[in-house]
Amino acid sequence: MSDVLKIGENNEIMRERKRWGFFGIPWTFTKYILTEKKLIIQTGLLRSTENEILLYRISDMSMTRTLFQKIFKLGTLTIYAHDKTNPTLIVKNIKNVRSFKEALSDAVEKDKIRMKLRQREVMDDYDDSEDDGDY
Repeated sequence: MSDVLKIGENNEIMRERKRWGFFGIPWTFTKYILTEKKLIIQTGLLRSTENEILLYRISDMSMTRTLFQKIFKLGTLTIYAHDKTNPTLIVKNIKNVRSFKEALSDAVEKDKIRMKLRQREVMDDYDDSEDDGDY
């Protein structure tokens, strides 16, 4: 069996490609492949590198679109993860950024349920340094 990832292998959900900012042309050699368990980043032409982030390690993500990106129907997704090699991954200039974000978010939640993980979120707007004890 080949070591090369083929479409449909590993339960692939979605595939996007980094695009050159001008007209959204895919002249770069970076691919983002979303499977049920990980996000795979393949880069390079002459020297290829493959990196992956396990979905249950992703803690947050945000989507931004500049005016230029809106004109060419592109967007940037910033992914925050508990990962040593890519704690902050910027998925820049991809088409279908909203659908990629939604697919990634759904896959992350499903994988966390599969792994039986719960993440505690601390939402504390209260600043202890301002507490003077007068109630």
